[in-house]
Amino acid sequence: MAGENVEPELLAEVSTLAHPPRVIGIYRRDDLPRGARPVTLALWRVADPGNVGTLFRAADAFGAGIALSSGCADPTGPKALRASMGSLFRVPTTDFDAAAGRRIALVPRGGKPLPDVDLSGEIVFLLGAEREGLPEAVLCDERASIPQSGADSLNVAIAGAVALYERLTRTRDSPSR
Repeated sequence: MAGENVEPELLAEVSTLAHPPRVIGIYRRDDLPRGARPVTLALWRVADPGNVGTLFRAADAFGAGIALSSGCADPTGPKALRASMGSLFRVPTTDFDAAAGRRIALVPRGGKPLPDVDLSGEIVFLLGAEREGLPEAVLCDERASIPQSGADSLNVAIAGAVALYERLTRTRDSPSR
């Protein structure tokens, strides 16, 4: 029932925050968007809920979808949901292996520089676990690296956002758009 008043003490009991909110929402997981978009971030065992939520936020900003493997942090968990800033309710998800498009693995080093990769058409950016990265067994069409100076590697959420931005700016400038 909408608009029920609840005692602040009860909200504090169910909250994971130091200062509980005064308003909560209840939803069904089955009501979250499912499906695909022409660009997808496919997350392989990304375990940090903050990274998962931030990747949802980036996908929302750039019109992408999310594909999740087993072993990923639960995007509906409190930390992931907060990091997504509500994007979880707008970004469609699918299973890791169901994402359609040319599969480009983002690797910290040794891949083709991302600015030199053809990003036209349907694209799936594969992002690996924070420490282990992508195993060789994960099939991809191409490996790409984001050129960097100084840093050892980028955080997985930053790498995903950079890849989406790179694709957006190139397709925006292409004559076919």
